[in-house]
Amino acid sequence: MKLTVRKMAITAVLAALAYVVMFFIRIPIIPAAPFLEYDPKDVLLVITGFLIGPVQGAVSVVLVCLLEMVTVSKSGPVGLLMNVIASLFFVLPASLIYYKKKNLVTAVLGLLAGVFSMTGIMLLWNYLVTPGYMGVPREVVTGMLPTVFLPFNLIKAGINMALTLIVYKPISKLLHISGALKEDKPAESAAEEKKAKFTPLPIILGVILLAGCICALFLMK
Repeated sequence: MKLTVRKMAITAVLAALAYVVMFFIRIPIIPAAPFLEYDPKDVLLVITGFLIGPVQGAVSVVLVCLLEMVTVSKSGPVGLLMNVIASLFFVLPASLIYYKKKNLVTAVLGLLAGVFSMTGIMLLWNYLVTPGYMGVPREVVTGMLPTVFLPFNLIKAGINMALTLIVYKPISKLLHISGALKEDKPAESAAEEKKAKFTPLPIILGVILLAGCICALFLMK
């Protein structure tokens, strides 16, 4: 997809929205570790990757995380690096898989890849970096990996996957109808796109996954 001024503007708007939801929605979701907070910025960032491209999604990740560091976060450069790594490992696998062939199967597979890659890299990060950062023995952090860090990252990424499935198609449809993502296409291709019917299946899958994540949170309390 050729990057146009219009698409650059959409990227900027989605990045701004990602920052806004991060600023106002910061929720501790693991009772044993209230310092671990959920925010939904990755939903807007992965949608950027889906709509505009993986590179634009990655650039948005870095910009939003930089703004988070200087305005909200108290963890400094270490927190910045942690946020960038976590978001990149969710956004890039998802958008790389989906962007090659855009359909529900690749969206689900891409988002699942993002969930597991982000969870895996954050377990490694916490094992290697958190002991020095928090000033606690590695054995303490190792004990927290299966009981705190694993469920937190799985639930966080699962919620982001669910919300992406719920809101992506309505946002995409709205942008295409408005002409914001208008592309030069052959007449036949454009006609076929107009005939394509909206399917509620991604939203249904997203709602089911979101309900599962919420149930997991209640079971942990």
